[in-house]
Amino acid sequence: MNGVDPYGYLQQVSGQLERLDQDQLNRVLDELEYLYEVIPPELQELADGLMQRVRQRLGL
Repeated sequence: MNGVDPYGYLQQVSGQLERLDQDQLNRVLDELEYLYEVIPPELQELADGLMQRVRQRLGL
């Protein structure tokens, strides 16, 4: 995820969330958990909400 625009990535995932299959959702969750550690604090709340939505779709 080197060189990724964190805000853009969050928007992209949010827009595609309903179309992702289980494998893609698992990969996205891993990426979001990593991104959460390196993004500015002001974006962490957005990432938090998106991770919750992904976990709900996964049934976690």
